[in-house]
Amino acid sequence: MTAIREVLTRKGTHVYTVDPHATLQDVVDELVQHNIGAVLVCHRDPSAGEQLLGIVSERDILRRCALLERPLREWRAEEVMIRNLVTAGPDDSVSDVLKVMTVNRVRHLPVLQDGKLVGIVSIGDLVKSQLDELALENRFMKDYIQG
Repeated sequence: MTAIREVLTRKGTHVYTVDPHATLQDVVDELVQHNIGAVLVCHRDPSAGEQLLGIVSERDILRRCALLERPLREWRAEEVMIRNLVTAGPDDSVSDVLKVMTVNRVRHLPVLQDGKLVGIVSIGDLVKSQLDELALENRFMKDYIQG
């Protein structure tokens, strides 16, 4: 059973973040520039470190734009972000985290260890991990049968 830690080792632990006062245009620019589906909203405090406040995904932006006609530069990330975050831990299993994502209908989960942000995983990252694991098991089974 693969742990989230292993997924982060393969994909990397870099997380794109924005300040809560960033405009939605800034958020869209980050999403497009880095070809990602969500950014974490964090308060950066030199003494206390980075504090995770929320997440903004492509879906959040589209829903907000559909509700009210207002330019992206007039919205702040803190107005749109999801505040009640569902998170994962590095030792959680991929299958358990996939269940959590499915039940909560989210596509991105911040990964926290001892309250500190250590990465983010997407549903695509986790599906790829499971497919890789199945392919490896399949190869071992074929080798065993032919063996």
